[in-house]
Amino acid sequence: MKLVLFDLDHTLLPIDSDYAWGQFTTRIGWTDPVEFARRNDEFFAHYQAGTLDVHDYVRFAIEAVRVKGPQAAAEAHERFMQEVIQPAITPQALALLRQHQAAGDTVLIITATNEFVTRPIARALGVDELIAVQLARDEQGWFTGEIDGVPSMREGKVRRMEQWLAARQLDWTQVESTFYSDSTNDVPLLEQVNHPVATNPDDRLRALAQSRGWRILDLFTETP
Repeated sequence: MKLVLFDLDHTLLPIDSDYAWGQFTTRIGWTDPVEFARRNDEFFAHYQAGTLDVHDYVRFAIEAVRVKGPQAAAEAHERFMQEVIQPAITPQALALLRQHQAAGDTVLIITATNEFVTRPIARALGVDELIAVQLARDEQGWFTGEIDGVPSMREGKVRRMEQWLAARQLDWTQVESTFYSDSTNDVPLLEQVNHPVATNPDDRLRALAQSRGWRILDLFTETP
């Protein structure tokens, strides 16, 4: 199996979908603009620095969705897709995905953003396989604010991929793997795959990729 993995935010999308969702919920009046923006910026800085407590962040990020309930959340997300995500989907990203799909590769998005935000985005990109932060649910089937299982972040991405492979009676030795990512948070998985691709990399990842001879792809400014 040729397995091609993609991070989502700042890799396939030129934005951070999680951060953008937070801004969107403020714009539609779900959250206090000053306090939410302050905490959202604080969490985002921790993510960029590699110091994010993902459990604290998910509780914060999913709170408005949890409170509003399934119908309001679904309607808001549909509007979010139309107003924020669809305009951010680039021809370059779609061309890269279709290139791998046409070659018969198994394409998978693996992201540290939660499943509520990202599953409709994966569908819009034409990718069926998604590994995202899974959200725990209550007896009514709605989100509790907690994470279910291993969060797909940093080393957790490697663990979630190993679970995905094991469910198919596979391990790393039985696949030829490629991973596209922009972030140093993803170094554990970049080091695991056969073909790491630093994609729109931040400064730290670009320097690391250059030192290790990894491919560097500036997706939004060059042809894949």
